[in-house]
This record gives sequence, structure tokens and C-alpha cells, in this order.
Amino acid sequence: MHDTRPLLLVGTTNAGKIREFRELLADLPARIVFPADLGIDLEVEEGDTSFIQNAKLKARAFQRASGGLLTIGEDSGFEVDAMDGAPGVISARWGGSDYGVKNRRIIESVAGLSDAQRGCRYLSVIAVATPDGRIFQRTGWVRGRVAESPAGTGGFGYDPIFYIPECGRTMAELDAAEKHAISHRGRAVAKALPLLRSLLAASAPANR
Repeated sequence: MHDTRPLLLVGTTNAGKIREFRELLADLPARIVFPADLGIDLEVEEGDTSFIQNAKLKARAFQRASGGLLTIGEDSGFEVDAMDGAPGVISARWGGSDYGVKNRRIIESVAGLSDAQRGCRYLSVIAVATPDGRIFQRTGWVRGRVAESPAGTGGFGYDPIFYIPECGRTMAELDAAEKHAISHRGRAVAKALPLLRSLLAASAPANR
């Protein structure tokens, strides 16, 4: 049977983000697709200025490549208080591509500091680009502290060292449902869902 639901493109090629977006957007009345599903081979050159600018850049670039679909772009990062907010907007590129090495470097950077001095934040900005040229943004964040040592095998990126005092575990030790309820990306998507439902409802007749 032909699927007549409108398409929603999520402009990311990151495997961890793809998995999470599939789960976070599963209840939307849309076909959730990613660049590879549409044969789009695109690497967006990110800037070092802000999460908002990068999210909008990705949303617009992937929308153009798709021929004008409703498109989500997202940029996120890890900010450590004692490192003046680093890695920040360059989290994905900071310190190479091996997160085991990156996480150890961060733990070493805050070694000897008290729990109160080990504060950190995860931030996610979602940009939604519409076919008629509008763009919306939603932001989610969560506070924690840098763990004494990596723990957990779930999640990805900096999750093994992002300790959440209220949970008594790192982000990588939470199951998917627990993580989505409190994570930066989960919160940003939750804020975006009413907007996405409205936009999809308005576009549905044109896609049938």
C-alpha cells in the first residue's frame, strides 16, 4: 500500500543521531527520512560561531538538496564550565574523532576539581526549514557534571562522561526512554513536536 504521509527530512548523517531521531519522531504523522534514504550525499561545512547558525545552515542545505522538503537541521554540543564552555560549538571536531580519547582528555582537564567545579551542559538546537522559506528553532539543554571516569555503553559521543546527579548515572548508563526524557535532544524535539505536527497537517493535502 502506498504511504501517503508527508515526508520529513532529518538532515544528519550521524548514526547516533539518526537512531535517536527515529525514536523521538516516531509518533509524528510523517515518513521520517534521512539523506541516504533520498540519495543525498552532502557534507555541510559547519561554522564555529553558534549552534543556532549551524542548525539553520544544515536545515537549509539539506532542504535545498531535497528539492524543498520540510527539513530538520540540528546542532549540539558539550560544554564544560571549567574549560570556559569548551568543547562547545566544535564538540564534534574538538580533539579528533576518537571519543574515548576525547573523553579522557576532558576528565584529565578537570582532575582534582570538586563536584561543584565539574559542571557541564549538553545543548541541542533544532532548526525547522519549511518549503515556503520560513525557519523555526527550538532549544533543549540539560545540566550535569563531568564523571570521574567513563561509565556505560549506551548513547554515543560524550555520554559516558556526562554524569546526571539526579539519576546517579551517566547518560550512557540510561536506557533509551530514560535518556530521551531528560536529554538535550529529547527536550529540543519535545518543544518542536507541536510545530512539526502543525506544519505536517498543513502540508498533508499537497502530498497526497
